[in-house]
Amino acid sequence: MRSLDEMIDQLNKKKPQTVSVAQAGSQEVLKAVKLAAEAGIAEFILTGSAEDIEKKAETTGLDLNQSGISVQDCSVEEAAAQAVKAVHNQKADVVMKGHIDTKSLLKQVLHKEYGLRGGGILSHVSLFEIPNYDRLIFLTDAGMNIAPSLEEKVQIIENSVAVARQAGWENPKVAPLAAVEVVNPSMPATMDAAILTQMNRRGQIKNCLIDGPLAFDNAVDLRAAEEKGIQSEVAGAADILLVPSIEAANALYKSFMYFANAKVAAVISGAKAPIVLTSRADTAESKLYSLALALHSTNK
Repeated sequence: MRSLDEMIDQLNKKKPQTVSVAQAGSQEVLKAVKLAAEAGIAEFILTGSAEDIEKKAETTGLDLNQSGISVQDCSVEEAAAQAVKAVHNQKADVVMKGHIDTKSLLKQVLHKEYGLRGGGILSHVSLFEIPNYDRLIFLTDAGMNIAPSLEEKVQIIENSVAVARQAGWENPKVAPLAAVEVVNPSMPATMDAAILTQMNRRGQIKNCLIDGPLAFDNAVDLRAAEEKGIQSEVAGAADILLVPSIEAANALYKSFMYFANAKVAAVISGAKAPIVLTSRADTAESKLYSLALALHSTNK
């Protein structure tokens, strides 16, 4: 897969899945719904104020009476619960954040009775299409885990590998990033990277190839790796960048967006169903790409 548009094209070959949108009364969200419906990649349950959804839909040209779209009228407080319950009750396959704060949605996702908690942690997985770069590349975790422990990094890798494999990467190459490419006991990120590499070699982390620590340049540029004499199947060819802290991941994420004009898709992995947790400020195009990545991640 060379572009995010190609990811959408691949969904056209599958039966449309259902997405429940929490508090759907957002113009950019409904634009994304319209684009997805026109592409035939998803059907929708829109929760929230029916009056507000109808007004926003009219401004975006979305026909709420078309097949595959239903509106579930409820209060703002109930919108997230109803969206999550739709997945819990197997009426939907993906939860998508609408005009609602992240905390309110995640509270319902983690609800003890009808929530979607999986066996481990939730983590943020983003997929970038960067101009003048020869392939798509994943980044994790820029949105959920602040300073992950070694055990949490294992789960973050497993979550991202699961997303990548569902999207078509059979054996993704994972680069645990650090400031340098050598193990330094004074730099915990390098120690964790070395342990993760050894765990992978011993079969404790499966379905991927891990090698690190790698500095960013050595992970993404083969010439940089060769100049430093690094011999590795991952160096210069990484599919997934594992970043040691949320600050570094967030800075790298936004650097791709604002300095490189990248396109991005992002999903929360680790729950019983994918969660589209885009920013309210994201464009309809970004929301559509994130929705497409989530639809690839449902095992259907």
